[in-house]
Amino acid sequence: MRIKICGITKLSQGKAIAQLGATMLGFICVHRSPRYIRPFQIQAVIKELPTTVGCIGVFANASLLEIEQVLNKAELTGIQLHGDESPWFCSQIKQRFSHVELIKAFRIKTPQSLKVIPAYFDKVDTLLLDAHHPTLLGGTGLTLNWEILEGFDPPLPWLLAGGLTPNNIKQSLTRLHPNGIDLSSGVECSPGNKNLTKVAELFTLLQNINLLE
Repeated sequence: MRIKICGITKLSQGKAIAQLGATMLGFICVHRSPRYIRPFQIQAVIKELPTTVGCIGVFANASLLEIEQVLNKAELTGIQLHGDESPWFCSQIKQRFSHVELIKAFRIKTPQSLKVIPAYFDKVDTLLLDAHHPTLLGGTGLTLNWEILEGFDPPLPWLLAGGLTPNNIKQSLTRLHPNGIDLSSGVECSPGNKNLTKVAELFTLLQNINLLE
């Protein structure tokens, strides 16, 4: 199972979280986010990580040029689109940056929210399902209504996000079977400041339920 810890802002925490077992780290490239990190800071973290750890830049309604400018400064292995990007825009991203993984995030409010996802199946590599918030795009701490996803079985890998914490991770993975999980606020002291004790607790729990390779 892939384990993504998102909202990394500190080099020391990025290194520690990778050592604890994260398979992916997420870096927020949205200026208005309290977890925003500059491209040169992202690259400083990447240089200290094993090459086996995925490094994902998270964007929201950014232009192709804005994304390219970040990729020119940081050796990201993936792009996560967390805004209202269209299938057409995703296809443009795939054509321009075919060497990186493309993750498209969806904020799920009702069962109707799932109906837009099939249009992206052949445009992206991975899906991410997050909780809906009326004004915030992610890292809200709101828990996704897992009942909506109990029949969700897309033809490509997907990550579960939305209010996951060490306290509810076992329950969520008992009900759902994603290919990976994404945590941010659930393992933080404050936005962008990770709680390494909680991160370690998460990996101990995952190991105990045999979800770590």
